[in-house]
Amino acid sequence: MENSAPKVFLRSLLFSYLLSALLLAVISFGLYKFRLQESQVKLAVNAVYALSCALAGFLAGKGMRRGRFFCGMFAGLLYLAVLLAVSFLLNKGLTAGPGELAVAAGFCIGSGIIGGVLS
Repeated sequence: MENSAPKVFLRSLLFSYLLSALLLAVISFGLYKFRLQESQVKLAVNAVYALSCALAGFLAGKGMRRGRFFCGMFAGLLYLAVLLAVSFLLNKGLTAGPGELAVAAGFCIGSGIIGGVLS
């Protein structure tokens, strides 16, 4: 029996956000304990985006079993959309500039594609 697309994508997003929470907690501890610089924290957050979206793409590609490139791309887009929506709601607007948004979109979509292709 084949999985439905919404179920596959919801499951992949759930696991990717759980990974994000775990990795961001590790970064927070590192920031507290080792007094990391802002550039190091930004790099680490981008790495979290990449790893989480790659996981989402990988799980979506495995779950759908066809169109893995597009499944990974869509999983990365969904991750980014949820990230932007939560940021918009919590901050009552977007605080990131267009350059930062483009970088985040590139990391999310690109690593989602890579995860989907590797599945």
